[in-house]
Amino acid sequence: MFNSVEKIYLNNEFIYYFCILQDGKKMSVPLDPANSDYQAIQEWIAAGGIVIDNAPSGTEAEGGVVIDNPPSE
Repeated sequence: MFNSVEKIYLNNEFIYYFCILQDGKKMSVPLDPANSDYQAIQEWIAAGGIVIDNAPSGTEAEGGVVIDNPPSE
């Protein structure tokens, strides 16, 4: 179903998923457990799908870990 899933941030806060589907279509998915696309992403992750997480440096990730992404050169 998904080719890629990426976490999108605004002001260091994770606000939605951006997905590219296998047919090339793109969609944004809100962080709403009642949303069927959100549920599909969670199932995809549970099945081994990898989410791209380019959180801004200093952002607190799930589990309380602070992301430290050094700037690319």
